[in-house]
Amino acid sequence: MEVLGLLRLEANGLTVTVALSVALAALLTWYSTSAFSVLEKLGIRHPKPSPFIGNLTFFRQGFWDGQLELRKLYGPLCGYYLGRRMYIVISEPDMIKQVLVENFHNFTNRMMMPLISQACDLLLAHLRRCAESGDACDIQRCYRAFATDVVASVAFGTQVDSQKDPEDPFVLHCRRFFAVSIPRPLLVLILSFPSIMVPLARILPNKNRDELNGFFTKLIRNRIAFRDQQAAEERRRDFLQMVLDARHSPSCVGVDSFDLVRDALSSAARTTDPSPPRQPRALCRPLTVDEIVGQAFLFLIAGHEIVTNTLSFATYLLATNPHCQERLLREVDLFQKRQAAPDYRSLQEGLPYLDMVIAETLRMYPPAFRLTPGLKGDSVWNGHSEKGSGKDTVGVDSVPRAPVEVMAWAESRHTRFTREAARDCEVLGQQVPAGAVLEVAVGALHRDPELWPCPETFDPERFTAEAQQQRRPFTYLPFGAGPRSCLGVRLGLLEVKLTLLQILSRFRFDACSQTQVPLQLESTSALAPKNGIYIKLIPR
Repeated sequence: MEVLGLLRLEANGLTVTVALSVALAALLTWYSTSAFSVLEKLGIRHPKPSPFIGNLTFFRQGFWDGQLELRKLYGPLCGYYLGRRMYIVISEPDMIKQVLVENFHNFTNRMMMPLISQACDLLLAHLRRCAESGDACDIQRCYRAFATDVVASVAFGTQVDSQKDPEDPFVLHCRRFFAVSIPRPLLVLILSFPSIMVPLARILPNKNRDELNGFFTKLIRNRIAFRDQQAAEERRRDFLQMVLDARHSPSCVGVDSFDLVRDALSSAARTTDPSPPRQPRALCRPLTVDEIVGQAFLFLIAGHEIVTNTLSFATYLLATNPHCQERLLREVDLFQKRQAAPDYRSLQEGLPYLDMVIAETLRMYPPAFRLTPGLKGDSVWNGHSEKGSGKDTVGVDSVPRAPVEVMAWAESRHTRFTREAARDCEVLGQQVPAGAVLEVAVGALHRDPELWPCPETFDPERFTAEAQQQRRPFTYLPFGAGPRSCLGVRLGLLEVKLTLLQILSRFRFDACSQTQVPLQLESTSALAPKNGIYIKLIPR
């Protein structure tokens, strides 16, 4: 009897185990696919998702190629899933107009020009050595060092020469910062279980993150202490000093007040929008040291990649389109005859073809090619209200200001932490449910042959004043069109313009056997050349 009882218990235990296993398998199956019905219910076309990971494999070649393929297969309104999270992708100008409200605030502080010029002198000296060697050089690598020097000078108040001293502590820590990556298995876990993994990633010990936070925070603290001991007239006029001066301002100071340049591109590269500007939100207390470090990180994250990649792409396009380069060289030579030492105003007004070249570069290779506007909080977008202004993923309000939070964001930038639609709304008849993330497919928009004839052709003439006036609004969004664009963006574009002027007054770019045509791209986080930009520099 005892044996029968034991067998009965074992059988019951086995039955319970099997039942629990079946229930768990059913629960996991439901969880892995339950989120994948929303797009179909909305009538939005999309690739078939896989359990847990959604359409992650669709983007195995990078988000740039994946975005273009989405547009080709499913049209200007489509969607996909990353993990269980749904994304609605739009590349139709009228839809974009409803989602994004452009709001540029113009400020006229022009004191950064000498700091950029100093870093540019170091770059020119290195390029001169490259030209004298007669060999092809990876100019993307040179631009990356230059961008590091500018960020160090403007945002962190320290002087470095990345080319001459690559082992400088600031340069080494910047290199470590941009080397942060997420292993693919961990990325799958984050995408599959974001509510668990994202908070966990922020609180788990991370030696690399803590060391980087410690280095940059200590650097800022030391600079603040040093400048507090200096007389006012002895202090460097950089971004850091502007923030420090604001501590003693009698009025509330908004983060937008720290914008460094009035507008990086001339009217040839602006996007027109009739909507009224929105006033910046004010800060009625001084920024903390952590917040100052966070703002400096914004320059590092956005300005560094924008400068490096835009300069690299512009160089490649000029080298492979010599007729465009010849016209630009003539404009540069004429400008240099009129302006021996260019100031801010002459730089903005005296180089229209350079403006057009930069604008066309940004059309073909937009840095923010996957703009995910924030739709929650104080700027909830409801489909028709002015309150509904989207925010770029690199915007001031969408990136944490404390350094630890910035580092956590940087580590997870592949997952694109974004805000969601706070409530159900409608975009040109398309229902958008609460919780959906809208993604503006800027890359597909800029390569749409109906909007841009022969989109693969480099043609700066697309950006004459006349062409701009005739163009349909919201078809050109190299940095999106949301308010509070990242401070580093506009400064970065000023760097690009000044740097190209200085280089082209001394060298021309020549394609060579090592120049990769067509150019291969990588687009895991930012759009960049995959294998560098190899060209020859010819002294003029």
